[in-house]
Amino acid sequence: MPTTDEPRPDDSVPGRPDDPFEGLVLDEEFVRSATAKEASGRARMLTERWKNDPPPENGPWRPTTEVRPVTEIRRSRWRRRARPVGRRPGRPHPVRNALLVLGVVAAVLVGLVVTDRGGSKPPKSSALPTVGAETAPPSSAPPSVDPDVPTPEHPWAGSPAEAWPNGVDGIGLPTSMPATGVFSAKQVAANVEAVKAYLVAGNLDPQVLSGGSVQHVLDLMDGPDAEDLAAALAHPSAEHDPTTWVSRFDPARAVPVTDQVKVQGRISFEGDGERGMLVHTDVTYVYALRPGPDAGKAVPGDGGTALPASWAQVDRSRVVDREIVRRVQDFRFYDPKHYEVTPGKPRLGEGRSDFGNNRCDAHSGYLEPEFEFTRAAATGPAPSGPATDPYDRTKPLQDGEECGTLTRS
Repeated sequence: MPTTDEPRPDDSVPGRPDDPFEGLVLDEEFVRSATAKEASGRARMLTERWKNDPPPENGPWRPTTEVRPVTEIRRSRWRRRARPVGRRPGRPHPVRNALLVLGVVAAVLVGLVVTDRGGSKPPKSSALPTVGAETAPPSSAPPSVDPDVPTPEHPWAGSPAEAWPNGVDGIGLPTSMPATGVFSAKQVAANVEAVKAYLVAGNLDPQVLSGGSVQHVLDLMDGPDAEDLAAALAHPSAEHDPTTWVSRFDPARAVPVTDQVKVQGRISFEGDGERGMLVHTDVTYVYALRPGPDAGKAVPGDGGTALPASWAQVDRSRVVDREIVRRVQDFRFYDPKHYEVTPGKPRLGEGRSDFGNNRCDAHSGYLEPEFEFTRAAATGPAPSGPATDPYDRTKPLQDGEECGTLTRS
């Protein structure tokens, strides 16, 4: 506001000399004839900043401590793999570029602010009503939410998984477990609990998640399956990848930021004639992770390159990304009177796993999430599959090893 000794614009001051700017018209001709032009505020800011920290010569400038929000295009990798893994990724398909464009367009559409007729934005993920574990196949995907940026304090921000149960509470059990096939009701319940224990040990146990011992998982498996997993752990490869069985992260590259894992899924079962019973599982696990000390560094033997030097200043303690793993796995319980099996321990049947926001063509024996600041240096095959919503549990998983994009993470 003007002070007492400062005249208002409409005040008159007797005796004041003529205004030298009286009659001056600030029109387009006046602007074009100006001899000096003032740089924009952003241009002045960048000029001052670049005095001591010039941008890279061959790429767009980006502040060295910037972590881009998820509202930007995120070329997250979506590794799709069937179990058992016995096929190497095929050569790039001729229409790869077209599919990639479609995936990027889908990511852009999700990143845009969606408005309805009233102009309202999608709700914050924290505003979604809490949901329980599934009791039946879902009929629709989780709702769209405002794509917020996850932080160590709020690792589920911007994800529909924020409304999901934590850990084992997200695995829905059958509402009733009557006698089935050759098994009594008590045996059926015990078999279902054995499968549940396996899912918890292989996907929620903090020791397993942090890359530690998986002996507890091996103890829950019948002989041949335990031997296969032990061999894959000892010598991981494309054909024998332990992440097909369990979720584990190399602490040098990815570290959980919370002891919580968001889970949504269910267990069901049916009789399998003279062979016993078949237990079906379909569960999605969402992990919140921060980069470890070696995140972004070249992986030995993959021909990768290290991160640009400018990214060394990224504050990794504030970087959080999520990996979304969906596992659809059948378990068989054979009649021990007719089959050489260990009673009470399941045998693995047909299964598939999808890994959202995981490095394509990774066979280190660990899940390898891609963090925002590492994507510029990402190596391996370019995404060629379609854009996929990793939270949409209405669609069955398909065979194949396509690497595509995520519409949200």
